[in-house]
Amino acid sequence: MEGLSHKFAGASRRVITSFPTYARRAEDGRWRVHVAGMVCRPLPATSRRRNMAIAVLKRLLDLDADQARSPLFQHRADAFFFQRVAGQPVEVVIGGRRFSAGATDRVGHFSTLLELDERLLGEARDEIPAGNGRSIACRVETVPQADDRPEDREDAAAAPGRIHVVEREGLSVVSDIDDTVKDSNVIEKRELLANTFIREFRPIDDMVEAFRRLEAGGAAFHYVSASPWQLANCLREFFEKEGLPAGSMHLKLFRLKDSTPLGRFPSRKRSKRRAIERILADFPGRRFLLVGDSGELDPEVYASVARRNPGRVAGIAIRLVHRGDAAAVVRHRLAKLAGRLPHGMLAVFERAEEAFRSGLFDAHGRGGHHGLSNAF
Repeated sequence: MEGLSHKFAGASRRVITSFPTYARRAEDGRWRVHVAGMVCRPLPATSRRRNMAIAVLKRLLDLDADQARSPLFQHRADAFFFQRVAGQPVEVVIGGRRFSAGATDRVGHFSTLLELDERLLGEARDEIPAGNGRSIACRVETVPQADDRPEDREDAAAAPGRIHVVEREGLSVVSDIDDTVKDSNVIEKRELLANTFIREFRPIDDMVEAFRRLEAGGAAFHYVSASPWQLANCLREFFEKEGLPAGSMHLKLFRLKDSTPLGRFPSRKRSKRRAIERILADFPGRRFLLVGDSGELDPEVYASVARRNPGRVAGIAIRLVHRGDAAAVVRHRLAKLAGRLPHGMLAVFERAEEAFRSGLFDAHGRGGHHGLSNAF
């Protein structure tokens, strides 16, 4: 299971989460493997901060007592109510070998880059279910320290994880999540909150099928989203349930104090662009299809990436989420944006099948966006 966290019965115990990352082949033939995750301590049920936040959510979502006690609401809300553990040493186990992942930073995150040879990578592949050879298994663990509390020394936190193996050449799909593959309704803030905390995640069905077709053609996937890291496990469960292709996730650092409850999870155009460009830099021999929606700034971010990295972007596909008069305004905005890009690079669609018919999801693998000549 990818990106899992392990929770102990005692709410004060530490919890470690492994983020879905990727491995890339370097020029020397060895593999550069990125391992990342987070260590935290859940807030106890008696926490004043926790109870105040739940009270705000109950008021904003107009929840009755039964809804507030529902397992779904508790599961989603619990993902946000924790104390970050800074300075916690972490180790990762891959193919039976143990490596240091350093210590968590001030926000409880850890990140390290390991070098593996082909033999060890193969051994790690053998640890995952058959038929999923594009990823390797790992395990992340906290390392007990002399000054730990007795209960922390007794039970070190551990979690399994998954690292996606991406070759030097080929097609990579960089995709948003909210309103691109998951129905979130980011435009309506109260609906966004409801879809985050009290409703089952719903897929954009035709996008699931489209991504499966791209995966069957050999594409790798990187999900770059303004969704917070706290939802990483919930998103992993959603991807598995709906059959969306697994891939690395690049989410946002979010703290409750960073935003008002009705505000969008913090989303900065520059940080999303930088996350995408880091992926492009790690895979200089791959072409990239950028997929997003019209709800926020995906088109502008993707256009900026394409202009700053000529020859790397095979196409930009934008799902139109607006309707009626608003859709006409958005189409005009996107047409102006497309005018500043190579002809046919940016395509807008309402159903994924339109993108296939336009050539977007077929022509990318042949090294160009010539199949998009009728997009704008």
